Amino acid sequence: MKTALITGITGQDGSFLSEFLLSKGYEVHGTIRRSSVDYRERIAHLEGQPKFHLHYADLGDSMSLIRVISKVRPDEIYNLAAQSHVQVSFDSPEFTANVDATGVLRILEAVRLSGLADTCHIYQASTSELYGKVEEVPQNEETPFHPYSPYAVAKLYGHWIVKEYREAYNMFCCSGILFNHESERRGETFVTRKITLAAARIAQGKQSKLYLGNLSSLRDWGYAKDYVECMWLMLQNDKPEDFVIATGIQHSVRDFCYYAFKHVGIELEFVGEGADEKGVIKSITPQLSAVNKRLTVGDVLIEVSADFFRPTDVVNLWGDPSKAKEKLGWNPQKTTFEELVKIMVDADMAKVAVERAGESIRTNLVEYLEKGIVK
Repeated sequence: MKTALITGITGQDGSFLSEFLLSKGYEVHGTIRRSSVDYRERIAHLEGQPKFHLHYADLGDSMSLIRVISKVRPDEIYNLAAQSHVQVSFDSPEFTANVDATGVLRILEAVRLSGLADTCHIYQASTSELYGKVEEVPQNEETPFHPYSPYAVAKLYGHWIVKEYREAYNMFCCSGILFNHESERRGETFVTRKITLAAARIAQGKQSKLYLGNLSSLRDWGYAKDYVECMWLMLQNDKPEDFVIATGIQHSVRDFCYYAFKHVGIELEFVGEGADEKGVIKSITPQLSAVNKRLTVGDVLIEVSADFFRPTDVVNLWGDPSKAKEKLGWNPQKTTFEELVKIMVDADMAKVAVERAGESIRTNLVEYLEKGIVK
C-alpha cells in the first residue's frame, strides 16, 4: 500500500486527488493550516475514513514540513498548496512569493533532510501563467516562459527549483504545467465560479447583473477531476519529466458566459466592444419565464468593470497536451468544455435553490414568532 502526502488538500484539486488516490488503495495524508476559520467542506465527506489523515503544517514553516514528512514518510508528495489567485498576488506579492516560491524549496529540503530523496516521488503544481505574455500558441513544454504577474513569477521559481533538485540530487520530482482547470468545487472568487453562480442567481431572481473584466481573454479550460489523474500518472512514469496538462481547446470568457447562461435558459448576445461591451438577453426559454417573470428580452445581465482588469493581463493561454497523451496515455478530452460548464451550473443552481429555501424558512419563522404562532 502506497502512502501519499498532499499539501493544499482542502482545495479543489486536493479534494479530487484525495478521492482518486483512496480509490487506488492509497493511505492519504494531507496538510492543513491552523486558522480561526476552518475550510474543510471539500473534504468533510472523507474525514473519519481509516486511510485518510490530516496534519497541521504550513508552507511558510519549514519545521512543520520536516515534522510531517519525517512522520508520514510518504512514497509520493503532491504539492498543491499555494496562494493561487492571480489578482490577489498583485495585492499580496510578498506572501505569494513566500508560499508559492520558497514553499516549494522547503518541501524539497524537508524530503532530503528526512532521508527520502531516493524513494519519494514529488509532484509540483506548476501553472500555465508561466507563459504569461505568450511567445507562441499553443504552448508546450518547450515554449519560453514570460511570467506576467507576481503569482507567475513566484511559480516560476518553484518550477525551476524542482528542475534543479532533480538534476543536482537525482530526485524524482517533476512539475505539471496545469492550464485552467475548473469544477463545481472551484472557489467563488475565480471568474468561472463567478459566472456560474451569477447565472444560477439571476435565473432564480437572486441577482440582477454580473460584472467582469476582459471578456476577450482566451483560456484552455478543463475539468479538475480529470487533471488529478494526470498528476498521478506523472509520478508513475519511468522517469521524472515535466508535462503540460491541458485540453488543447481554447475558449474566451465570453464563451463561458454564453454557455453558462444558455444552460439556465437564457441566450445572450454581446454588444459593444472593450470596456463598453455588454451581455444582453436575446431570448428566454418558456420554462425559465414561468419561474422568473422579471427577466425580459433586452435586459443587460453582464457589464465590464475596470475594477477587474489586472495591471498586466494574460490574454491568450492555450496548451498542447500531446506529450501527456503520448507518454502517459492521458485523455485530455474526457470532459468537454460544454460538459464542464453544465456540471458547474447544475451544482450552483442546486446551491442557490438551497439558499432560497433556507431564506424562506427563516422568513416564515420570523413571521410566526411575530404573530405568536410559535414561541
